Amino acid sequence: MKDNSGLLIECALSEDIGGGDVTSLYFIPSDRKARAFMTVRREGVVSGVDLAARVFSRVDPGLEVEVLIPDGSRVSEGALLLRVEGQARSILTAERTALNFIQKLSGVATLTAEYVEAVKGTRARILDTRKTTPAYRVLEKQAVVHGGGMNHRMGLYDRVMLKDNHLIAEGGLEAIQAMIRRVKADKPGIGVELEADDIAQVRKFLAMECVDHILLDNMSPQELSEAVELRGERVSPMLEASGGVTLDSVHEIALTGVDFISVGAITHSAPALDIGLDFTPA
Repeated sequence: MKDNSGLLIECALSEDIGGGDVTSLYFIPSDRKARAFMTVRREGVVSGVDLAARVFSRVDPGLEVEVLIPDGSRVSEGALLLRVEGQARSILTAERTALNFIQKLSGVATLTAEYVEAVKGTRARILDTRKTTPAYRVLEKQAVVHGGGMNHRMGLYDRVMLKDNHLIAEGGLEAIQAMIRRVKADKPGIGVELEADDIAQVRKFLAMECVDHILLDNMSPQELSEAVELRGERVSPMLEASGGVTLDSVHEIALTGVDFISVGAITHSAPALDIGLDFTPA
C-alpha cells in the first residue's frame, strides 16, 4: 500500500490553518524566535515522531527540527521526543496538527504494547485488523509494529479471507476448494484464510488443500484448544483467534496455543497518548 502520509499532512494542515493562523498573525511578532520540545506526559510507546517533525518542516522549512527519540521507543513521563526552533509563529501554527498525529499513533503503539506484554511467554503474536481510521491505515499499522505487534492483511488485495457470508454465497466446500486452487494458480503469493465459526468447520477446513490460515471466530478457550489439538503437529494452516478480545481475556486465549490473536481495538479504540509541546527560553 502506498504511503499517503504526505497527503494526510497537507489535508490536516489545510483544515486547521485554512486562510491563516489569525491568532499568531496578530499576537506574535514576526521576528519572535522560540524553542519548544515535545514532551511525554504519560509512559508509553511512541509512534509518529518523524511524522510530527515533517509537519513542522512543511509549515516552515526554515525551522530547525531534531528528533530526539525514534519511533518504537518506550518512554517515561517527561521524556523529550523532539526539539523545534525558529519562528514562533510557525511553531505555534504547526503545533496542534503535529500533536494530533503523534498522540493518536503513539496511543495505538502503546495499546498494542500492552497486548504484546499480556501474551509474553506464549507462542501467540498480536495482529491488527482492517478496523482502521479511513486513510490512516498505513500509519496505524506502522504504529502497531512500533508497539511490537504484527500486521494482518493491508487490504482486500493481499490476502483471500473467506468469511461466513462468502461461504454462504458460494455454496459448498467443493466449489470453495476449486476457487482456492484457482487463486493459488493465478496468484501464488496470495495467502488464503478461512473463517470458522465452530469446531465442525475447523475439521472441514483442516481437510482442505492450500489453506494457509484458519480464523477461529468468537470461540471459547476450550474450543480454541480443541482446534489446536485437531491441527496436531502440522505447522499449517496457522490458527488465528479473533472476536471480542480484551486485555483481560487475551492471556487466557494465548495459552490455548493459537499462533495469532487479532485485536481490532488496538487501532479503532486506542486512547491518545498524552504528549504536549512545551516552550523554553530560546
